[in-house]
Amino acid sequence: MGESVGGVVVIGWWQLLLATGFVVLVGAISLRLALGLEKDLGFATVRTYLQLTALGLILRWVFRVDSAWLVLAILAFMMAAAAQTIVRRAPDAPRGILGSSMITMLLTGFIVTFAVTGLIVQVDPWYKAQYVIPIAGMVLGNSMNGVALALERTFSDMDAHAEEMLALVALGATPWEASGEHVRTAIRAGLIPTINSMAAAGVVFIPGMMTGQVLAGADPVAASAYQIVIMLMVSAATAMGAVLAVLLSYRRRFTDDGVYLEKGLRADVR
Repeated sequence: MGESVGGVVVIGWWQLLLATGFVVLVGAISLRLALGLEKDLGFATVRTYLQLTALGLILRWVFRVDSAWLVLAILAFMMAAAAQTIVRRAPDAPRGILGSSMITMLLTGFIVTFAVTGLIVQVDPWYKAQYVIPIAGMVLGNSMNGVALALERTFSDMDAHAEEMLALVALGATPWEASGEHVRTAIRAGLIPTINSMAAAGVVFIPGMMTGQVLAGADPVAASAYQIVIMLMVSAATAMGAVLAVLLSYRRRFTDDGVYLEKGLRADVR
């Protein structure tokens, strides 16, 4: 066994390079089957090394400084990045989606993160970076995926039923009456991956936080309690985010007078 620090076996650079062999294997498969993924795989691997190494160095510094303003600034940056990612993953969404995505991430991120750290874990002080930043990262990462999926599904469903939407509006239906069923379908779609993960946790896979704590030497039962909190937190954040984002955005596919905008009548700039 390698060198151990605080109960955790330290992974050195040569072990990281050895692990990169898995990616090399995938690249070889891509070449053999002419999948064309070699460049993307290589670029993603380099980004993984750089981004996670940089994150480790930054978090080491942030944990030492332990400043409330610094923690809040990092959270704001994470939320802005999540909103930008949502926009990229929902290419058919209407203009103005960045603003609603930012509002969604801010509300979801702050409410769920500080509800967990303040009420459940009871972190002292409330801004303790060691707890707040990792929990916020899990909240934002999972809710971002659910929000992006729900938004993409909302507008793709609406476009797929454009003639139906136009007919309903022509008959006097409000935007909600015309699109409500598509909105509900999209929100359900955004929640399905989270629900599936909750159902499979502990049977099909061991979730990330529990795995990390067990590897660090924590009692498995105590680690499972933390993981239960995280899974419930993620489900709440995903549900809140998907509902809020879709409700803030679906109306943008209609004019102020409630007329559904067909593809030829939409502005290209968001």
